[in-house]
Amino acid sequence: MGQIKVSTCPIKGLYVIEPTIHEDSRGYFMETYNQKDMHEAGLDMVFVQDNQSMSVKGVLRGLHYQKQHPQGKLVRVIRGSVFDVAVDLRKDSKSFGKWYGVELSDENKKQFYIPEGFAHGFLVLSETTEFCYKCTDFYHPGDEGGLAWNDPEIGIEWPIEEEMKICLSERDKNWRGIRNY
Repeated sequence: MGQIKVSTCPIKGLYVIEPTIHEDSRGYFMETYNQKDMHEAGLDMVFVQDNQSMSVKGVLRGLHYQKQHPQGKLVRVIRGSVFDVAVDLRKDSKSFGKWYGVELSDENKKQFYIPEGFAHGFLVLSETTEFCYKCTDFYHPGDEGGLAWNDPEIGIEWPIEEEMKICLSERDKNWRGIRNY
């Protein structure tokens, strides 16, 4: 019943995934993950953990990564919308330090796959958002790393509305730029 559309992104390893949505007068149905469909699309990752968060408009979570236990993530929004960003931290990559962003929402139902070796973050665009993601490795609290969300060397073009107040965790306020990576 599945079938997914997988689109490559300008940075190698990043993918936008669009599930097939079956709609009728009752609503809709979609498979949010189907290992067979993913494998057929050439995506052979194995997920070991699912996470979910709720955030309000203006919350910016990130840019996070795990140092010794990197995680690939398949992210999606089940309520609201975010601008989701991945920054390439693979030292041998031609796109090291480059970023790619995509809007994920409950309306477009897109998913974003970010492999190991990337920092990840998102900005909440709607009044409230519920964000879900699968990880390829377990979370290790002592293994956290991060980058400043507004590092000019990375130059992420966050879609910050004029009246939007950015809300960061204390940890996220203190991350340094990619030059210190």
